[in-house]
Amino acid sequence: MLKMNHVTGCPLRADGGYSKGLPIKDTYVQIGDGMRRVHGVLYEPVKFMAESRVGVIILHSDDDYSTFAIGPELAKRGFCALCGQVSDAEGGFDKKILDLGDTVNFLKKYEGIHKVILMGHSGGATLMSAYQSIAENGASVYQEARCLCRCTISESLTPADGVMLLDSNWGNGSMTLLSMDPAVVEEGNGMKLAPEFDLLSEKNGYSPEGCHYTEAFLKKYCEAQARRNNAVVKKALDRLTALEKGHGLFLDDEPFIVAGGAQFAPCNKLLPQDVRLAAHTKKAYDLMHADKTVTKEIVHCLRKSRPARRSTSLLESCLITTVRSFLSNRAVMAAGNYLIQEDGIEGIQWNDTYNCTPGNVRNISVPMLLMGMTGSYEYLASEIIYENASSEDKTICFSEGSGHNFFLQNGIETVPGQYGDPAKNVFDKAADWMRERFI
Repeated sequence: MLKMNHVTGCPLRADGGYSKGLPIKDTYVQIGDGMRRVHGVLYEPVKFMAESRVGVIILHSDDDYSTFAIGPELAKRGFCALCGQVSDAEGGFDKKILDLGDTVNFLKKYEGIHKVILMGHSGGATLMSAYQSIAENGASVYQEARCLCRCTISESLTPADGVMLLDSNWGNGSMTLLSMDPAVVEEGNGMKLAPEFDLLSEKNGYSPEGCHYTEAFLKKYCEAQARRNNAVVKKALDRLTALEKGHGLFLDDEPFIVAGGAQFAPCNKLLPQDVRLAAHTKKAYDLMHADKTVTKEIVHCLRKSRPARRSTSLLESCLITTVRSFLSNRAVMAAGNYLIQEDGIEGIQWNDTYNCTPGNVRNISVPMLLMGMTGSYEYLASEIIYENASSEDKTICFSEGSGHNFFLQNGIETVPGQYGDPAKNVFDKAADWMRERFI
């Protein structure tokens, strides 16, 4: 059953804590029952208007997005926005997809809402794209023999009417690959590390002012990263086979630990440290400037180098999960040509899993908006997602100066006010895109 529990329901102050706009109200909601419940906040304009017929769902596959900025910002532009958290961030991917299904059904039945749009940010794009792919085509698209983990969902899912992917990363599986430390010598042990892969070695190209890793080091690092990643995936597949034969450590699942495998941002390797990597798009796209003018050009990243750190020996950088959860949420295979380059990433087998957004969007037909934030290295994922998207109505643009969470990226301005208020441009663009198609 769907359950809604009004707790606040009172208007926020006019500026909502972010920017001026319509007065809005926020309502706490619970969706689902039993062990599977989505907790969130529904943001709405106090006065119902034409835009309020469109409901936007904002969920992440791992994090709590209940207070994420874009919810109240879209409400102040007239839309209804439901921001929340999946019932089990550490659980299997299928459960998260079913959580999203309950949330879509909730908004579809909510009074006054005629259209439902999925908004995926960062790793949330993995969840949104996988859901829409299955809702449109059925789970069979992820049950083929080539799939690393076969989707177990048997029920029909309600498709959304559109998808917005804002500063999506390359998919949760891909981010685990990009975070995988190739220096680990013995699986499960974060203390035995090969010094040849040290990101803090000046010999390899490290500098406190900004890393310039040598071409030889980058090639060697990526080759080793791919080897270790694929070995970890194979180990998980072997354990799954044992589980299915009744030879696992437990009946249903078993622990799975990957030293130096946590995918949260401080653990990403190479990209944050060397700004020459993922530095520009391959093709020219629309770039939104501070004054709202738009130019079409090769889009360059504005990020600053983030210092590398030796974190693999710390438990916080260890991926602690289960065999089944790893395979559904985090596993992707790297091909022999895997390499991180100045204009993208080559050699990730996007189509062998449903935890990689570039593969998922090949199965989506509804209108799609992609936006990349130029203050963030993840911005470049928008290009490859756009290139793979099958939607006939697909839009891509980039926001100059925006950090990963849309607001101005600290430290990139050489002149105060150089990039204005890039977050406002992002929120306005999302609102205008929905008005053009769904009002």
